[in-house]
Amino acid sequence: MIREGGCLCGAVRFKAEGEPLNVRICHCRMCQKAMGSPYFARAQFDQKMLTVEGDTGRYKSSEAIDRVFCKTCGTRLFSWRRNGTLAGVALATFDDRNAFAPTEHIWVSEKLVWVKLDDGLTQYQGTIPA
Repeated sequence: MIREGGCLCGAVRFKAEGEPLNVRICHCRMCQKAMGSPYFARAQFDQKMLTVEGDTGRYKSSEAIDRVFCKTCGTRLFSWRRNGTLAGVALATFDDRNAFAPTEHIWVSEKLVWVKLDDGLTQYQGTIPA
């Protein structure tokens, strides 16, 4: 299966092949700042399964992660592992915004106090235990 998506202005388009490795909502402070939102809802794919067309910019938000965005409209699209392995694709950027539903919350220790997690999904205080 191939699912497509893109940014607000249409200058960046992407294709994601196959099923995501996981679909999670991250509440960490870095994702809050990077997304300008209370959390980052994303589907994680192997980078080899993604094709991206258009003019994107990158910001090195940590030693491990680049944040990828459209240079024209600023839409935040991906969290891209710098080691070439994984990419988190923002769920709302898929053309079918309901294509994937999250199964877990991570970094709930850093969630905003007014965010209520009553969806019944598994919650982790930090990252997923190994």
